[in-house]
Amino acid sequence: MMQDIFPTELSLWQKRGALLLDVRSPEEYALGHIPGSRNLPLERLLEHLGELRSPIVTLCATGSRAGLAAEVLAYEGFEVGRLVGGIQGYAAQGYPLERTSGPLAPHRPEEALCS
Repeated sequence: MMQDIFPTELSLWQKRGALLLDVRSPEEYALGHIPGSRNLPLERLLEHLGELRSPIVTLCATGSRAGLAAEVLAYEGFEVGRLVGGIQGYAAQGYPLERTSGPLAPHRPEEALCS
């Protein structure tokens, strides 16, 4: 089962013990992520299914990759939600993001963050 989760609902899922699964690249994750989230790039999701537990909320920059991840996880029997609007929508509503400390890869606006 997959649900669309709005930023205002995210805390309810967190209270239920949901894993916040950020499926962006490590470089994107380092530039800003939701506090408490775990980074697992979409292309590595299938390799790590055995390490995951329900419920899960999938995250990416705008929601596209998170939607793909949520479909896979729902097919595999997980209870899963996809953050509508992604990290960008979450931040635009005033919610805080964390940055990974240490040297960060330069952000190149010409590169699409979520396709």
